[in-house]
Amino acid sequence: MLSGRYRVDELIGRGGMASVFRGYDLTLGRDVAIKLLKRDLANDSTFRTRFRLEAQAASRMANPAIVRVFDAGEDSETGTDGVVHPVPYIVMELVHGALLKDIIAEGPVSIDDAVRYTDGILEALEYSHRAGVVHRDIKPGNVMVTDAGQVKVMDFGIARAVSDSSSTVAETTAILGTAAYFSPEQAKGEAVDARADVYSTGVVLYELLTGRQPFRGDSPVAVAYQHVSETPVPPSEVTETVPRGMDAVVLRALAKDPFQRYPDAATFREALDSVTDGRVPSKRQLDALTSELYGPNPRQAAETARSLRQLSTDTTMKRTQAGPPVAWIWAGVALVAVLLFSVLFWVTQISPRNEVPNNARIVPNVATMTYENAVETLTANDLIAHRINEASNVVAAGSVIRTSPAAGVSMAPAQQVDVYVSKGPETATVPSLVGIPEADARAAITAAGLVVGPITPQNNPDLGAGVVISADQVAGATVAKGTTVNLVVASGRVIVVDVTGYTLDAATRELEGIKLTVATADDASCPATNPRTVRTQSIAPGEAAVHSQITLTSCSG
Repeated sequence: MLSGRYRVDELIGRGGMASVFRGYDLTLGRDVAIKLLKRDLANDSTFRTRFRLEAQAASRMANPAIVRVFDAGEDSETGTDGVVHPVPYIVMELVHGALLKDIIAEGPVSIDDAVRYTDGILEALEYSHRAGVVHRDIKPGNVMVTDAGQVKVMDFGIARAVSDSSSTVAETTAILGTAAYFSPEQAKGEAVDARADVYSTGVVLYELLTGRQPFRGDSPVAVAYQHVSETPVPPSEVTETVPRGMDAVVLRALAKDPFQRYPDAATFREALDSVTDGRVPSKRQLDALTSELYGPNPRQAAETARSLRQLSTDTTMKRTQAGPPVAWIWAGVALVAVLLFSVLFWVTQISPRNEVPNNARIVPNVATMTYENAVETLTANDLIAHRINEASNVVAAGSVIRTSPAAGVSMAPAQQVDVYVSKGPETATVPSLVGIPEADARAAITAAGLVVGPITPQNNPDLGAGVVISADQVAGATVAKGTTVNLVVASGRVIVVDVTGYTLDAATRELEGIKLTVATADDASCPATNPRTVRTQSIAPGEAAVHSQITLTSCSG
């Protein structure tokens, strides 16, 4: 059970970063998918912070082509070694279908299906980019196709959390599991925008059309190098059934320079639509596009290099243009030498002036001194101290925080210097919070100058919904202003167990123990037992409102 709300059921998937479980939201009564982060990532506080912020951004997106993120939080567990480990989690929409990765692995995909799947991915990206969220990890493993054929993209924001918490491209690549879908700018560790998602979608489309990625290698580094420098083979040359018009779309999406790609997902979708409308470029147009996007043919470049080497070693070739006169060359060298010597002489002859003029005073550094010592130091420098008290959570009470003007500034003699002296941290008194409604507790915390922290719901048979059970700060305690106060609040629910088969007395004790009102009823259609046992209960096992009435039926025939 996570945060007293989400029940974790069976494992349904495992990846390089996390494991996904089927789950159940006890508060809203619905099936969900719960993603639990692996321990090595969970132990990184920087990653957990980025992960939570990105999950919150993803949760604001609502589109049929995007797997919804309902909630994100953090629980904890105690390992076998007795150490408490954080457990970050995401609660997502439970989707019934198959991963696009598994669909590709099953065999060739028709052109129509390839276009339909890619259009679904681009629909999700078009929406997310308008919302300011770049996915950064588009790949078949992050795309699902429902039983009804709907494409759904998942894991928005997680790749950003990983890359912002990883120190190197190699580290990010290891976490994400593959470099096959990286854009060139990601492979080089540069900043990325929505056009990186366009490139990755182009790689997915290439794989749908041909059954393989455009670049393959023995290691992620080798693949990343190809993304940066190699020209992809047009899909129609890998699979003959691919229409030539699709080559132009794929090559444009896979341009090395982001400015030569489709500027956004909507333009990419329009290009796909134009191919389905039957527009086919000529072979010459495709060759020109390849040259524009990826430079001249590598074979042609090699021939040019060989020709240049031959010209440089051929002694029979004569120059057709004379070089500059030798006198000019030596004159230029002499001029540069004179300039360098002049600059060097000027630098060595300059002597900095360290003395302070008689009509100026330099403000000394009195930070962290006591105020009395600061006054003595300023007076010795012919300056006048003016005390200003200021709260500080860092500098001890009575010590100097800073001065204005700051240390090192030149002033005229007998001028006033403002000396800011710490009066210690601002404090606040924790109000009494237990037993009052959550809204009143929030208002009391804010009025005291404190900050409301996470609110954790918890079942309690004695309290109604929204009543505060406990707080992590003791009432009446003096704490620094701005301290976070975390609350545990009654959910207004209790867990009802299955008491069928219990004796009436045992069932009554069990249910009255969670403060339910127990009533009994007779069933004459079945023979009585001694003692009587419960045949049915009016409230099914699960959650029920506190102080509910439950009727237990037993046989009386």
